[in-house]
Amino acid sequence: MTTTSSSPRKLRTPIARDKADMLTLLVACLLVLLPHFFYLPVWISVGVATLLGWRSWITLTGKRLPPRWLLLPVAMLAMGGIYLAYRTLLGRDAGVAMLALLLILKLLEMHAKRDLFVVLFLSFFLLLTNFFYSQNILTALLMAIAVLALLTAQLSFQFTGTVPPLKKKLRLATLIVGLATPLMLVLFLLFPRIQGPLWGMPGDATGARTGLSDSMTPGMISSLALSDDIAFRVKFVDPVPPQASLYWRASVLSHFDGRTWTAQPQTPMKAGSVKPLPGSSATRYQVTMEPHGRRWLFALETPFAPPQLSGNSAYLANDFQLLARERIGTRLRYDVTSWTQFSLQTDSVPDELNDGLQRVPDFNPATTRFARSLLAQSSDSAELVRLVLQYFRREPFSYTLEPPLLGRNSVDEFLFSSRAGFCEHYASAFVVLMRELGIPARVVTGYQGGEINPSDGYMEVRQSDAHAWAEVWIEQRGWIRVDPTGAVAPERIARSVASQSGRRLFGGLVTPAPDSWLAKTRFNWDALSNAWNQRVLNYSSEQQKDLVARLGIGKVDWPVLTALMLGAGTLVMAIMMLPLLMNRAKPDPAGKLYAAFCRRMARFGIVRAQHDGPRTFMAVVAASALLPEPTKAAALRFLDGYEALQYGTVDPRRRHAALSQLQTLLAACR
Repeated sequence: MTTTSSSPRKLRTPIARDKADMLTLLVACLLVLLPHFFYLPVWISVGVATLLGWRSWITLTGKRLPPRWLLLPVAMLAMGGIYLAYRTLLGRDAGVAMLALLLILKLLEMHAKRDLFVVLFLSFFLLLTNFFYSQNILTALLMAIAVLALLTAQLSFQFTGTVPPLKKKLRLATLIVGLATPLMLVLFLLFPRIQGPLWGMPGDATGARTGLSDSMTPGMISSLALSDDIAFRVKFVDPVPPQASLYWRASVLSHFDGRTWTAQPQTPMKAGSVKPLPGSSATRYQVTMEPHGRRWLFALETPFAPPQLSGNSAYLANDFQLLARERIGTRLRYDVTSWTQFSLQTDSVPDELNDGLQRVPDFNPATTRFARSLLAQSSDSAELVRLVLQYFRREPFSYTLEPPLLGRNSVDEFLFSSRAGFCEHYASAFVVLMRELGIPARVVTGYQGGEINPSDGYMEVRQSDAHAWAEVWIEQRGWIRVDPTGAVAPERIARSVASQSGRRLFGGLVTPAPDSWLAKTRFNWDALSNAWNQRVLNYSSEQQKDLVARLGIGKVDWPVLTALMLGAGTLVMAIMMLPLLMNRAKPDPAGKLYAAFCRRMARFGIVRAQHDGPRTFMAVVAASALLPEPTKAAALRFLDGYEALQYGTVDPRRRHAALSQLQTLLAACR
């Protein structure tokens, strides 16, 4: 006797179609909502995730949807929570939060096909709002994936009868996106550009991180976290200046209250205040600046004229800040020419220097006594500057990003006790000491240095390159830059802070070697992001006009652009439709004859039902008394021949003869 054994197999029960379609829709909604979790309040993100999980559980278990009397209070509580969080139901952030909650609540209230389309259209709209917060490549890729998921979900609900597998539906959604891409490119290139931003500015990150602020309080922060975020990029037309000359001026801080430095109101600079030194040469470059919400424009010290801005205007202030008239809320690109060797305001009179001599008598008495001892050694301003820098070099000062906290007399404690700090400490203490010596001085903040990306040749200046230095006014020489940090840590000027410790990846967890593949990957990614910014996000009306001008069209205005857009769009659609028309199934000759036969029978009052085949219709014709006998005989022979041709075993070599015979029989049916 033989026995057979079989290993137990786990039976897989396929998910019902309605459940599979709903799960596809829920995954698509999750992809739309996921990026918003980084910007929504925590309670909204938790609430959205909880409701989405509840809807998934209902789908998998087949439970009934919650009644409307339960959803209505939940919706009212959600709207009330949004109002308490934002103090409004309008605006960008409140509106996005409300849409996210409404989308999830609508998923819990789907009772008809109309509700499905409301969810889909609301998801497409909410998908666009992700660009309010971020417009980088990763966001664009994630949104493209979300679009594919939404189209796949929409297609899933369209099929009747046999439903294709998910892979085929996803392929069809990809084909739809592919067919729409050429038209999208035409609209992107030729749709008339609107001056100004279409999106809200991404929120500013604040806190104890390297970067710039509109005020400076040395001694109040015990540690700084290096930020590798890009502040701006620079493309040099002329040779790149030495690293020690890369001072990117931003803000000038002249007022000191004993703790905090702030800027004074600015007026436009007088003509002739800046003169290049003999033998100096100009440096031309283009700056692509990330939005920062303030009015500073970054430029090498020192530009001779403000740049031309699109949708904004700029001017040089009396303290030589380069400022825009409006706050910078979008990425900005401008061309500048600077001289790195210059004299600044050599003809200033004492009344114009009062801001640089402002003192706070009740603070830092030890600094005042030290200044008096220096004045006993010399009364020459340049010599006094040299003596102070010599003091920084001689005493055990150190440069650190983790300085001790300082008290009320912060300059005294820094100069004579802690002697540890970063650039803000040195610049602040130096300027206070200069003013005690009777020398006009002020603090300048900006960025120092930069790193050339070998992948695209752009210089990248990051938030970690933020720096503070001093300016002193010396008779017949004007304002002169003095960087006391360089007296203590010259390597900070020769190389940026991050370049000394290495650029970090993955949130600071990895510091790759300069020549490693990780470092090269970072350079390539930065270059790709820059190309995205330059060619996509910064595609302006000027670039659009240049593109049209290269087509040989001189006058570029809205009517011309609209005509070009419509013409190019029509051409693209025609090109896309051509292969579809060429691959269209050709009509069957026998089918055309059969359709003509049915129309002819209908004239005699014999109408074929849609579900009747040739054999059934033959019986109807044979039983009809409406046809003359010769016509009936020809009609029956036609149906018999058509059935044999379409469903029988007619030799392919005799098909043409059979079609000719059907044509003759059709002509006899009259």
